[in-house]
Amino acid sequence: MSDSSNSLMKQRFRGYMPVVVDVETAGFNAKTDALLEIAAVLLDFDDTGLLKPVDSVHYHVQPFEGANIEQAAIDFNGIDPHCPLRGAVEEGEALRELFKPIRKAQKAAGCQRSVLVGHNSNFDHGFVMAAAERASLKRNPFHPFVSFDTTSLAAMTLGQTVLIKACQAAGIEFDSKQAHSALYDTERTAELYCWMINRWKELGGWPPESRQEKS
Repeated sequence: MSDSSNSLMKQRFRGYMPVVVDVETAGFNAKTDALLEIAAVLLDFDDTGLLKPVDSVHYHVQPFEGANIEQAAIDFNGIDPHCPLRGAVEEGEALRELFKPIRKAQKAAGCQRSVLVGHNSNFDHGFVMAAAERASLKRNPFHPFVSFDTTSLAAMTLGQTVLIKACQAAGIEFDSKQAHSALYDTERTAELYCWMINRWKELGGWPPESRQEKS
């Protein structure tokens, strides 16, 4: 990370570092239903000041002991939670390993906290926080309640709320056959988020004019 991108990240998001996250789960209740997959994409500014995806992390996750598994959710995402070929790890291990590169990038960017970016971010944020609490992880880099929702941003910028339709409107390729894989959805969400942030800049919305300049 260059000094210029370091400064941009701090300035652009008020000292926060956005990290795009997607989870695949065995239901909708973060407290009771199993976390099955998690992926994160790290972002950075390039030399021209545009936000870009730079790295990704992905883990298949074993259901925690006593976790509820809704058959409807399994039918929807196509994941067999008990398949040994998944190479799944315990959820505490998955989060510990996921948090390491995030904390490293956060420190390099000079940011005070990371913020989860997600499509319907409240859902992903809830599962990450619940899993971190179950594993008693003390060094969770994510803000405890702030998140950036690409659903709302896409509705404002593109008039779309569904991920595949928002990507298509932005000219981002999306293979529906690969959807509902945490890694694929996270990578597409990251592209969409960067497109919207960069588009706002290109339209002159960032940085905002100062009060003095307007007067």
